[in-house]
Amino acid sequence: MAKKPGTNPKGEFAFFNVVYEDGSQRSNRRVPAELLGGLEGDEPARGFIMEQDREIAEKSGRPPLAIKEIERVGVKKK
Repeated sequence: MAKKPGTNPKGEFAFFNVVYEDGSQRSNRRVPAELLGGLEGDEPARGFIMEQDREIAEKSGRPPLAIKEIERVGVKKK
C-alpha cells in the first residue's frame, strides 16, 4: 500500500556517488545520516559503503572493487 505524501522523514539518509579504481561509478548510494558529521565529516560513509560492497561481493562470488573516491550528491566541489 502506498504511503501518504510527506510521511517519509527527510534527512534520514545522505546520498553518495562512488568512483572505483577500475573507473566504474555507482550513483546515489544511501548512507544513514547519523553516521556522518562530527570531526570525521563524510569519512564514515567510506567504511559503510565498503561494508555494503563486501556483502554484495560475497553474495555474487566476485571480489569487491577498491574505492577511488566518494562525493556527496548535491555538494559543490571546492
